[in-house]
Amino acid sequence: MLFQTDPAKNHPKILVVLHQEHSSPGRVGQELIKRGFALDIRKPRFGDSLPETMCGHAGAVIFGGPMSANDADGFVHKEIDWIRVPLREEKPFLGICLGAQMMVKQLGGTVRGHHDELVEIGYYPLQPTPAGKALMDWPNKVYQWHREGFDLPKGAELLAGGPTYPNQAIRYGSSAYGIQFHPELTHQMMVRWTTKGAPRMALPGAQQRRDHFAGRFVYDPSVKKWLDRFLDLWIGTAASPVRHGILKAAE
Repeated sequence: MLFQTDPAKNHPKILVVLHQEHSSPGRVGQELIKRGFALDIRKPRFGDSLPETMCGHAGAVIFGGPMSANDADGFVHKEIDWIRVPLREEKPFLGICLGAQMMVKQLGGTVRGHHDELVEIGYYPLQPTPAGKALMDWPNKVYQWHREGFDLPKGAELLAGGPTYPNQAIRYGSSAYGIQFHPELTHQMMVRWTTKGAPRMALPGAQQRRDHFAGRFVYDPSVKKWLDRFLDLWIGTAASPVRHGILKAAE
């Protein structure tokens, strides 16, 4: 899986924040490159810095990881604090799983586990709200890998929920989104996650490994279709980027 980690001079950059040594931006990274963007991949956990302004980047994505947004590690607090930069500048921001939970913490919300200690590991139902339906079509089921969820912070709009964790997709302003599920997942990533993370499939509510692959065969085409439409709305292409500030001013 190849990614541009040294952005070309004439390609707008997307800041990509990853949390493990061998983490990958997966299909989200692949699709952004197809749209003409370059990926500026950084790992604050291993000492990489984050920019003081988004003036050199077209958008930012913070991906997931096995840690919690409630952890005391310095890099966790650093990333949560940094999210105010794209929010303040109204630059496109996407938080996926841990990244969404970090955004919620930045907005003053809370992140916690299920009251019955249930997890979502595998494919689970997704239920769009009226606001979500007005934006796009959503998949019936999406791939999850988490044991904590987030509440709906003040000023955020709920776009989709689920029966176990009620907040699955939110929007803040016109350009910041947080999603609990994993549209970036590739087949290679599923193999790696279900191998290295096999013990987690014994947790209450988790699905067995064979069900992950069976679910991907059934549900992944609609997830990919959703991702394409979401990227159209969120970032556009390098040649024709979405102008969120202009759209907001015109409303």
